[in-house]
Amino acid sequence: MASVQERVIAVTARVLGLDPAKIKPEHAFTVDLGAESVQSVELVAMFEEEFGIEMDEDEALSVQTVGEAAEYIAKVCREQGVEA
Repeated sequence: MASVQERVIAVTARVLGLDPAKIKPEHAFTVDLGAESVQSVELVAMFEEEFGIEMDEDEALSVQTVGEAAEYIAKVCREQGVEA
């Protein structure tokens, strides 16, 4: 099974239409990957669907990088008892 980070990268690539091989944990969604606000909201929804979790939208949207997103999602999965 893919790691949380690998799954975050796969979802990010799908939503933003990017090559997953070019997405790194240190990349910022907006500055480095070009995500616009509508896409950021879509990413949150897709992460929730991918991992079967509910995220606080304000907290989720305050996450800046791919690596931070993976850490945040792993934390939410633990809190909600979801296998990541």
